[in-house]
Amino acid sequence: MAIEQILDLEQLEVNIFRGRVHASAPGLNNRTFGGLVAGQSLVSAVRTVGEEYIVHSLHGYFLRPGDPKVPTVFLVERLRDGGSFVTRRVSAVQHGETIFSMSASFQTDQEGIHHQDAMPVGPGPDDLEEIRALRLFEDEGFRQFEEWDLRIVPRDQLEKTPGKASQQRVWFRHRDPLPDDPVLHICALAYMSDLTLLGSAQVNHPVERDHLMIASLDHALWFMRPFRADEWLLYDQSSPSACAGRALTQGKIYTREGEMVAAVMQEGLTRYQRGYQPPPA
Repeated sequence: MAIEQILDLEQLEVNIFRGRVHASAPGLNNRTFGGLVAGQSLVSAVRTVGEEYIVHSLHGYFLRPGDPKVPTVFLVERLRDGGSFVTRRVSAVQHGETIFSMSASFQTDQEGIHHQDAMPVGPGPDDLEEIRALRLFEDEGFRQFEEWDLRIVPRDQLEKTPGKASQQRVWFRHRDPLPDDPVLHICALAYMSDLTLLGSAQVNHPVERDHLMIASLDHALWFMRPFRADEWLLYDQSSPSACAGRALTQGKIYTREGEMVAAVMQEGLTRYQRGYQPPPA
């Protein structure tokens, strides 16, 4: 199913929407992909604000595993309608229970100071192999990402930032041209922002990573500048801390020209599977 179809919700009532079931894959580990729920939640919030408002941030909590075999219903609360800012809260519901809760803030076009961190130096996407070519996505749960071109910077080509504990960089883009709808590109980025980020906490633990229970716990995303999801974006990811069965991860997303268009923070479950004993340090 194309990303446009995934993000095209059915309106059931005022402030109530329903998402589509992705028929091409059962989900990751038999649960709904978190980015799908976040992306659809954002679409439902967008549908309740005027065209002059553009989303600039979202904060979400993954409360229960989603069922990939049934549609999700999104209930939107209109928390604030101001002159410059608008706030919405979305509850994603399956089987009568909330599986995801999100707040989203929207802003009219305004001007202020300008600055940003520089994009990391490293190989461009043309110099890297596709993840599909690397046979990393053979699991049927990843079929839903076939329309995306992902390329991970190899560890031996990664120019690490000093002082960061765990780092990873991924180039990605939608394979086919998307419509000229800025909202679609923003929601598509929200969809993809959850896919590889938690992996940045696992790259330093190659032995243990196959013995972890992995799940997104919460997710925050800020949008800074215009971009297109069908053009190359660099996802600069790091994990500043992992302990107590959880890992904190963060990411900055840049265009190929070096403009930082979004920033992400996520905490995820990285707990040892029951019965697993890690090797001695």
